[in-house]
Amino acid sequence: MLDHAIFWHVYPLGATGAPIRDWSTGDEAHRLPRLINWLDHLIELGCNGLLLAPVFASSTHGYDTLDHFRIDPRLGDDADFDRLIAACRERGIEVLLDGVFNHVGIHHPMVADGGPVRRLPDGSPEPWEGHGDLALLDHDDPRTAELVVDVMNHWLDRGIAGWRLDVAYSVPTWFWAQIVDRVRQRHPDAVFLGEIIHGDYAALITEGHLDTVTQYELWKAIWSSVKDVNFHELAHALGRHREFMAAGPMQTFVGNHDVDRIASTVGDEGAALAAVLLLTLPGVPSIYYGDEQAFRGVKGTGFATDDPIRPALPETPVVLSLPAAAMFELHRELIALRRRHPWLTRGQVEVLDTTNETIRYTVTGYGHRLEATLTSAPVSVELVFDDGERFAAQW
Repeated sequence: MLDHAIFWHVYPLGATGAPIRDWSTGDEAHRLPRLINWLDHLIELGCNGLLLAPVFASSTHGYDTLDHFRIDPRLGDDADFDRLIAACRERGIEVLLDGVFNHVGIHHPMVADGGPVRRLPDGSPEPWEGHGDLALLDHDDPRTAELVVDVMNHWLDRGIAGWRLDVAYSVPTWFWAQIVDRVRQRHPDAVFLGEIIHGDYAALITEGHLDTVTQYELWKAIWSSVKDVNFHELAHALGRHREFMAAGPMQTFVGNHDVDRIASTVGDEGAALAAVLLLTLPGVPSIYYGDEQAFRGVKGTGFATDDPIRPALPETPVVLSLPAAAMFELHRELIALRRRHPWLTRGQVEVLDTTNETIRYTVTGYGHRLEATLTSAPVSVELVFDDGERFAAQW
């Protein structure tokens, strides 16, 4: 699956306009099917995968799970989920769900009922990274493994293709290996994507038996190099990327539900360069919903820190402005180009020449070759494939 996958990454609670906090008065609504209206947009863009942030019952933002077997009532119910999966299946879209198996919400029943959560000396649940509303799971307790295997199999049985594993870097790799091996006995083609911000990228794949992990080093180098007009940083990161790719195809991105919007960070021209890099470099790319229309959003402060980068979508796809239309068309052209050259996913990148303002690199694989030249002043790109295809643009 991953050799041809290009994901559209959506944060469902935000995208459907669900309330994130202070909804204790009851806000049960059938919002999840609203995403069905956007599936043809996903297809028109050229994507074939839908990567969903949490959809399970939670207290607030989705990462404080209350019940892994229940759709969040702010999004709907099992019937709404089945409708979405059926609509995706009709269009050939594979769905990955976000599994939060490092911690649960402090109000999860297992916390009070003596479930497999880590405890402090006074018996209180151990918080994750100081977040008192999140209780760490005890991965040495066999009940944790049983829970995770049951949850994964339950939703795989319901039609999903695999899992994004939240903060996978905080969970022992031996735990993931055990879980993945057990789940694959029943679902041999299931896909496992691990989130890792810092740590040993290759080991999480090889020792954890995962298929791919998030390439945060490359994400940082892309926006930072474009913003600071310093492609030397990117050149260094591409050397690291090549090493990581020896373990497996990295999951690449320039935006997600946890970071500032790329267009807010580097502007429209810089975002165009970032899109070229994302869709020509080796890896399994994902487009964060709205980035293809140059959405803006910068993380705030306090409890609402992530709200600006997790906005509601209109009921149906609309192009909001001329810059949005231009960005959409660029993404569509680049994704189509990648579809014609699927070997890029597992290719090898090599930097040929670098200055502060310019980088030239090749990607080779399966007897094919791409040579790319990107310039930040003025902003331009030239792509030349060995089959004669060329792409050039200037902004």
